[in-house]
Amino acid sequence: MLVVGGAGYIGSHAARLLRKEGFDVVIYDNLSTGYASLVHGFELVQGDIADSERLSGVMRRVTAVMHFAAHAYVGESVENPRKYFRNNVECGLLLLNAAIDAGVGHFISSSTCAVYGLPNTVPIPENTTRQPVNPYGVSKLFFEQALESYGRAYGLRFASLRYFNAAGADEGGETGECHIPETHLIPLALQAAAGTGDKLQIFGGDYATPDGTCIRDYIHVNDLAAAHVKALHYLIAGGSSVALNLGTGRGYSVLEVVRTVEEVVGKVVPKHVGPRRPGDPPALVADPSYAQKLFQWRATRSLHEIVSTAWNWMRHRETQVGLGSAS
Repeated sequence: MLVVGGAGYIGSHAARLLRKEGFDVVIYDNLSTGYASLVHGFELVQGDIADSERLSGVMRRVTAVMHFAAHAYVGESVENPRKYFRNNVECGLLLLNAAIDAGVGHFISSSTCAVYGLPNTVPIPENTTRQPVNPYGVSKLFFEQALESYGRAYGLRFASLRYFNAAGADEGGETGECHIPETHLIPLALQAAAGTGDKLQIFGGDYATPDGTCIRDYIHVNDLAAAHVKALHYLIAGGSSVALNLGTGRGYSVLEVVRTVEEVVGKVVPKHVGPRRPGDPPALVADPSYAQKLFQWRATRSLHEIVSTAWNWMRHRETQVGLGSAS
């Protein structure tokens, strides 16, 4: 089993669960945003997905791929679309071609709810028209369509897993969120509350939502990892290619998340509400019923558990020496 981008946030959680399920796991990561310390004990091949020769050598050893090696920041994609189309589209196709050339039969891709853009219906079902409104979503939609084309042409069986907002950390403290710079709401709010980060910047307080701030569906990263393993078992058992939402079906506003952080930490989150950020829809909440039906999978962890595990991980990181290094 090849986990591409497996030294990153979601990939490292998936790798651990795959190993617990008995799979032989090889991590492939260029460590540009991942950390070797998060995959200690795994076989790690350091390489870029643009390095076709190196990638092909590893690909011949596996029969399935999980792909986590994409850039994933909406705001950055608006400011620097070239970076996103280069990595998520051009390099993504190199990865896909290497898999086909090596005879890999199963491919699981981390997609995103950003492919839906500004949905007319919330919660969002999978048959919602895909009309992304930012370059990140466009790049992910392209890769979904490439998978669909490769499935028809070459018989590749795939699962496109459309994440909503991944959050939290491993309950055992082995891995968690390590982004530099950090852009995700929960760790930023935790840092602000703890006094180790800047005042929390909230983008937009005038949305058509109950408290004026954006609503998102936050799903624990280990619930996401479990869905990936379910998808792999499904494909191995002969299941057809599929695109699925991965979320809880429950949305929380930015201010609701802030209040939960304050409950967990026991301190106020210093914050400032500024203008909206380009490319941010007011509400994104999953209809996860298809994944529940197909995989018998359900997100089980609450927002309080998500924030608590993220807080425990943050405090654990502060005691570790050298985790901020990618080597």
